[in-house]
Amino acid sequence: MKKVKIRLLILLIVTGGFIVGAIRGEEARQKWVFKIKSKYETRKLLAEKKSLVRKGGVVLDDIEIAAYHN
Repeated sequence: MKKVKIRLLILLIVTGGFIVGAIRGEEARQKWVFKIKSKYETRKLLAEKKSLVRKGGVVLDDIEIAAYHN
């Protein structure tokens, strides 16, 4: 069910991008698609962090994650 939701969301983004591109042009379409995808990814990242905190984990910031992986 989760995959169906994600596919439907991607389909809606692409369809909306096509409509915006047809009306306003290619550059406006790219900006709109980027804005919507960024919003979705930000919400997903925040939900993952909240889930980690609820499970008793420690939330690391970007610098700590980069230092840990190097």
